[in-house]
Amino acid sequence: MPSLQTLSNSLRFLSIDAVQKAKSGHPGAPMGMAEMAVALWHLHLKHNPQNPHWANRDRFILSNGHASMLLYSLLHLTGYSISMEDLKSFRQWGSITPGHPEVGLTPGVETTTGPLGQGLANAVGMALAEKILAKEFNRPHFPIIDHYTYLFVGDGCLMEGISHEVCSLAGSWKLNKLIVLYDANQISIDGRVDLWFTDDTKQRFLAYRWQVLEVANGHDIEALSEAIQVAKMSPIRPTLIICHTLIGKGSPNRQNTAKAHGEPLGDAEVALTRRELNWPHQAFEIPPDIYQLWDKKTLGQEQEQQWDQLFTGYQQVYPQLAEQFLRRKRSQLPSHWQTLVEALVEEFEATKPTQASRKSSALVLEKLIPHLPELLGGGADLTPSTLTQASTAASLATTPEGDFTQLPRYIHYGVREFGMVAIMNGLALYKGFIPFGGTFLTFSDYARNAIRMAALMHLPAIYVFTHDSIGLGEDGPTHQPIEHIASLRLIPNLSVWRPADATETAVAWGMALQSSKQPTALILSRQNLPHLTKSTSTSDLIAQIQRGGYIVSEPSLPVKVVLMASGSEVGLASLVQKHLAQHQVGVRVVSMPNPTFFATQPQSYQQEVLGKAMLRIALEAGVEATWWQFAVRQVIGISQYGASAPADKLFLEFGLSVDHVANTILELLHRE
Repeated sequence: MPSLQTLSNSLRFLSIDAVQKAKSGHPGAPMGMAEMAVALWHLHLKHNPQNPHWANRDRFILSNGHASMLLYSLLHLTGYSISMEDLKSFRQWGSITPGHPEVGLTPGVETTTGPLGQGLANAVGMALAEKILAKEFNRPHFPIIDHYTYLFVGDGCLMEGISHEVCSLAGSWKLNKLIVLYDANQISIDGRVDLWFTDDTKQRFLAYRWQVLEVANGHDIEALSEAIQVAKMSPIRPTLIICHTLIGKGSPNRQNTAKAHGEPLGDAEVALTRRELNWPHQAFEIPPDIYQLWDKKTLGQEQEQQWDQLFTGYQQVYPQLAEQFLRRKRSQLPSHWQTLVEALVEEFEATKPTQASRKSSALVLEKLIPHLPELLGGGADLTPSTLTQASTAASLATTPEGDFTQLPRYIHYGVREFGMVAIMNGLALYKGFIPFGGTFLTFSDYARNAIRMAALMHLPAIYVFTHDSIGLGEDGPTHQPIEHIASLRLIPNLSVWRPADATETAVAWGMALQSSKQPTALILSRQNLPHLTKSTSTSDLIAQIQRGGYIVSEPSLPVKVVLMASGSEVGLASLVQKHLAQHQVGVRVVSMPNPTFFATQPQSYQQEVLGKAMLRIALEAGVEATWWQFAVRQVIGISQYGASAPADKLFLEFGLSVDHVANTILELLHRE
C-alpha cells in the first residue's frame, strides 16, 4: 500500500512533468502544497468525481491559480474526467487544462482563478451562500445543505487588498464553514517577501474574528489533517490554517527560492528531484496502486447516494420547499416572472412618472423581491443613495451564536466595492441566487477586475450603478463618471443598460434577470428623467426596448436627422426635436439603452431605426467612443472631467443643452 508521502509525490511529479512538457508554468507552488492537498483531498474533502455538480459537495477553490497543475493532478487522480493526455496538453490550444483554472471548462473546477485574492473572495461568497441556503431550506432531521468551503491561498493572495475586504466580512458574518489553508512559503516572483510583506498574519486574522491554527511543518500530513479537523469543529468562526511550507519542495537547487515559482525546473533538475524524492517512475507514469488509493469515485458515489436518500425524504415531507430548491439550483426563474415585468411596464406607461431611474429601479425591486427569493441584494455603503434595498428585504445580521437573526435578502458590504462584486461572483457560482449590488458608477473602477471575471465566467450578476453622469451635481469631478459607461461597454460579455425612463428601467431589469450567461450593469441617474411618450402596445414596446435601440418619436415633418441617445439625454433629444420642428427640421429620436446589444440586431432592423442617407447625431453625457460604430456625423458628449456645481448649470456649461445641440445640428445641415 503506497504511503501518504507517495501520494504527495505523485502530485509533485505530475505537476513537474506537465510544466516541463509545456515549457511554461509554475511548478514551485504545487510542489510546496502537495502535502496540504493530500491532507484535504484524501482525508477530508466530500465530493463525487462522477458528478461535479452535486449540490451538497464540499467546495474547493485554488485562489493562487498559477498552481493549477496541482488542481488538475488532484482531479485526474481522484477520478474526474481529466485524462493523462489532458495533463500532457497543459497550457496548449484547445486543452481543458489551461494555465489558470477556468470554471465551465475543466470538470471539478469551481471558479476561475488567477488574479490573486479573487478566489478567496469567491470562496467567501460560496460559504455565505451555503449558510443562507441552509437557513432557508434545512429542516429538523433534513440538513440538505451541510458542507464546507475549502480554499488554498498563497502569500500573494493575502497581499492583495481584496483579501482584507472579504476576510473582514467573513469574520463579521461568522462563516464557520469556511476553511482557508495558507501556503506560507514566504516566496513570490520577486524573491523572499520579508522586504514587502511583514504583516503579522496571525494577529491580522484574529482581529477579523477568525480562528487561526498554525502547522509548523506544512509537509506533515497528519498535522495538517488534525488542523483541518479542528477547523471543522469551529462553532462561529472561519478558520485560517497557516501552513509553513517550502516552495519547490524536493528540488535540490530550486527549493525555497524564487526560481521555483514560475518556470520549468529543467531536465537536469527534474532528474535530480526524482533521485532526491526517490521517485523511480518515468514522466507521467502513475502505478496502479497509487491510482487505487487516490480514487474517490466509489466513496463519492456513496456519499451522494446517502444525500439522495435524505433529499427523497425531504421531498415527501416538504414538497414545496424541495421544488423551490431544485428550481433555484437549476437557475430557473419562476414561471410568472415575466408577468411581473409586464405589469410594471403597464403601470409606468399609465402613470408616466417623472423620476430618477434609480427611483424607478427601486420601484421595480419592490415588486420583484417578494416574488423572486433568489434575488439577493447588497450595497457598498450607499444604500440610501442607490436605493437597492427593498422594504421587505431583511438585512444580513447574525446572533452571538452565529445564526442569522432572520433570512437575509440584503447584504451591507460596507465600503468594499471590489470585495462586494467578487463575493457576488461566489454567490452566483454557487447557484441558487441572482446577486445584485449597488454603488456609484464612478466607483465601478474599484470593482472592474471582478466585473471582468464575472463576464469571463458567464455569471448572472447584476450591478446597479447610480449617479451616472455630471447630473449628480455638486459632488464634483471625483464622483462624476465620464469614461465609465464606454469603458464598461468594452468588456466582452457584459450587458450594459442605461435606461431613459421608468419603462426602460423595468425592461432592463427584466433583461438582467433572464441573462443567465452574462452579468448586467444597470446605469441609473440621480436626477429626475421625463417619461418618454410612446404609442405602441405593452408587448411591442417591451420587444422594441429589448433590442437595445428603438424609435421613440417620429417628427411630423420629413426626417432629416436621426438623433440617438441613452439615459437622461433621450429626454434632451426629445426637447431638441420640438425645438428644431420650429425650424422646419424633422428629427427622429432614437433611444439606445443598450447600444452594444443594438449593434447585434439584424442589419434590416438597424436600418429601419437609423434610416438611410440621413444625418446621424449621437448624444450622451460621457466620452464618445461608443457611438462611431453607427456611422454618426458627430457625437455630442463630454471628453473632460466634470466640475462641482448644480446639475442644470453643468449640463449647460458642457454643451448638453437644447440650444447647443440644436445649433450644432443646424450648422451641420447647413454644411451639407
